[in-house]
Amino acid sequence: MGLSTHVLDTMHGTPAAGMAVALYAIDGESAKLLKHVVLNQDGRNPDGLLLEGAAFERGCYRLVFEVAAYFASRGVALPDPNFLGKVQIDFGVAQTAQHYHVPLLVSPWSYSTYRGS
Repeated sequence: MGLSTHVLDTMHGTPAAGMAVALYAIDGESAKLLKHVVLNQDGRNPDGLLLEGAAFERGCYRLVFEVAAYFASRGVALPDPNFLGKVQIDFGVAQTAQHYHVPLLVSPWSYSTYRGS
């Protein structure tokens, strides 16, 4: 079916509009960049699904969220070095007939994720 993500900024209580996100396919120790997006006003990919159709294959993937750059762009005073610079989530897709949603709830100090619907 497809792969999507959604990021919520828990510090401000808003979607993480403007956050940059990269999607990689993982093969052993190598990672191949598949897509780089900037999230829209709803904290989602402006083009919809990150992967769908024949491009949505069984395998291992990585999402990398540019957390520090996002919070800095919002005017948040961050320490140097940042506590969270980038959040990397590695996950597997076993059933391409199902939808995989990988949301991120994030602040400059913490994050959580889960497999959504």
